[in-house]
Order: sequence, then C-alpha cells, then structure tokens
Amino acid sequence: MKKLQSTLPNMVIVLVVVAIASGALLAWVNNITKGPVALQAELALANGIKSVLCQEELTVTANDTVVETFSGKEFTFIVHKANNKAGQFIGAAIESTVGGFGGDVKVLVGFDAEGTVLGYTILQSAETPGLGAKADKWFQKDGKGSIIGRKMDSANPLKVKNDDGDVDAITASTITSRAFLKAVNQAYVAYEKQNSNAQVDGQSGATKQATDGKANSNGNK
Repeated sequence: MKKLQSTLPNMVIVLVVVAIASGALLAWVNNITKGPVALQAELALANGIKSVLCQEELTVTANDTVVETFSGKEFTFIVHKANNKAGQFIGAAIESTVGGFGGDVKVLVGFDAEGTVLGYTILQSAETPGLGAKADKWFQKDGKGSIIGRKMDSANPLKVKNDDGDVDAITASTITSRAFLKAVNQAYVAYEKQNSNAQVDGQSGATKQATDGKANSNGNK
C-alpha cells in the first residue's frame, strides 16, 4: 500500500476523518447511555422525594413547574406533591436552584401540609469540592445548622447568624450557607403560593357548585 504523503491537504483529510469518526463514536456512546442515565436520575429523584418527605410509601400526585420572580429574576421550581398510602395529602418536595459561590446549588426540600421542613437533600452543587457534601449534612437534624422541624414563614425567612438570623453557617462558608437557605426560602414561597392558589380555586369551585345547587332547587337555570 502506498504511503500517504505528508502534505497539507492529506493532513486536513486525516483530521476530518478522525473528527467524524470520533463524533460518531461519541454519539453512539451517548445514545447507548442516555436511557440508563435518565432512568438512574428518575430513580434518584424518586428516592429523594421519599427521603425529604420522610415517607417510604407515598404516591406523587403532581409534578408542577412553577415560575416565581425574586429581586427581578425568574426562578423555576418543580413541585412534587404527594399523598400517603391512605390517600391523604402529606406535603410536597420542591426542586429549587440558586447561584452559589462556585456555581448553581440545586436543593430538593420537603415541606408538610403546614409548611414545616421535613427534610432536604442536595441534588447538584458546583461549589468548592467538599462544601456540597458538607451542606448535605450541616443543616440536617443532627447538624450544627439544623433546619429540620422549622415552621416556615415567608415574612421571616431563614437566615444565618451573620445576617441577624438564627441558623449557624457552615464553618468558613457563609456564602454557600446563604445560597442554601435562599434555595429553601424560595422553595417555600413557591409552595405556599401554589397551595394558596389551589385553595382559592377549590373554594371558588365549591361556591359555584353551591350557587348552582341553590339555583336548581329554586327551579332556575
């Protein structure tokens, strides 16, 4: 076989062929792994919802996307509402993302029907290596900055002690602590507003049914 000469056109051809082959290989690998990766993510989320709502047997009844504006910036939340095995509403797990010191911090936090923090887990963290893992434990029930069991109040959001709050910040990482608490506070606002809207819609529907029933009983249409 004749050896390919080292000319510029030949080098370009070789590079193009290698690039095409590499692209095709990456596309094939991505296509093969896409399904398992998505399945793994769904499983992790399902387990996360059970964990933050402290229920092993539950049914997710809704996965609502909610957009709220804070300080002129839009944030997107996913509200996973759930019932227990008896069919009773137990609360919701909220996916909330904010910007931290090194990048986005994505939190899944569970609230009961009264707005009490049941649990949380860090779904994604681009913070300095180690800080994400520390945040995943620091604010838990046995952590120094525990928020578990706290009754949320949108008028009095959670704050670190440096900001005149009562939550202990992660040692030497006040910015990450602020980002985490911001994610929790904003998640609660989204949850509270959605519940308020649902109650208003429910009451409006009940009022309409009562009015219609009264009209029908009087023989009116």
